[in-house]
This record gives sequence, structure tokens and C-alpha cells, in this order.
Amino acid sequence: MSSSEAWKPGMLLARRARMMVPACALVLALTLSACGSDGFRPLYGTTASGVGLEEKMAQVQVAPIPSRVGQRIRNELIFQNTGGGTPPPPLYTLEIAITESITSTLVQSTGESLSQIYNLNASFRLVSIKDKQVVFQGTSQGRAGFERFTSIYSNVRAREDAENRAAKSVSEEIKGRLAARLSSSRV
Repeated sequence: MSSSEAWKPGMLLARRARMMVPACALVLALTLSACGSDGFRPLYGTTASGVGLEEKMAQVQVAPIPSRVGQRIRNELIFQNTGGGTPPPPLYTLEIAITESITSTLVQSTGESLSQIYNLNASFRLVSIKDKQVVFQGTSQGRAGFERFTSIYSNVRAREDAENRAAKSVSEEIKGRLAARLSSSRV
């Protein structure tokens, strides 16, 4: 900077930013080159085996899950995987076990709870039908709060809504994790 130029606020920051651009570009180029041909790929494109992910997801058969909430999870997964259409012959079976609990919050001095949290825990396993081997397994949790009312019907309805929200959350998480696993799998 020459003596004829007056110092302006932000000049030092702009100069540092110009110096950082080449360094950031170099780091990004090295990071992307390390990924190779199997690095980044669109999740819903073709899988590593060359089959479309939607076709591979449709080949996942969801085993029955006990309870109303289990049925909600199963129905959500079947619809998300097949789009409501007729599925092709299955290659995998998805087995899910759930546990449910209620946590009371905002407890008054009388012992009455003003709200509760519905907790849903799901353990899942993706099993290959051909050789009965576990391909992928994991857990998922869903939480949904609901208020307590003086009306019994309102309490039942609020809890059912919380159960439905938690079931949808769990099914979406499981679907996303299965999609990521199946898209990178060469099976």
C-alpha cells in the first residue's frame, strides 16, 4: 500500500481473504482427488453394483412388527421403498424390534403431569435372503412430546399423534441409512 492511499476499515481483512482463496482451492482439490471413482456419488443414482437405488430399495421386504406403532413403521417403510406399487422379488428382509416408553415432564406438586414424551427405540437388521447373513444393522430413536388434558379422548388422541410422529421419524431414518448402505454395496 502506498503512502498516498488512505487506510480504510476492512482492507486488512480483504487482503487476508485474497490470500486464503488459493489455499482453500488447493485443500478442496486434494480432498476431492482422494475420493477416487468410488467417492462421492448421488444417493439416488445407480449403486456400486450398477443397479438403481430405487430398484434395490424395492427389493427389501419388511418383516411384520408387533403393535400399532410397529405396523405404522412397517407401512411407512413399505410405501417409501415401493412407492405403493408391487414390489419385485425380495433380496433382503428387514427385521425391526421396537421398545416404547413414556417420560412424564412438567409434573405438578399434586403428581399430575402436564405433558409427556413418547420414546420409541428401534433395532433393525437387514438380512440377505440368499445366504441368511446380516448385511447391515443399527438402531434408531424417535421422540415426540404431547400435552395431557382433562378429557380422556384428548389424551388418547394426543398420544396417538405422538406415536405416529415418532414412527414416521424412525422409518425415515432407517430408510435413509438403508439407502446409504445399499448405494455403496456391491451386492
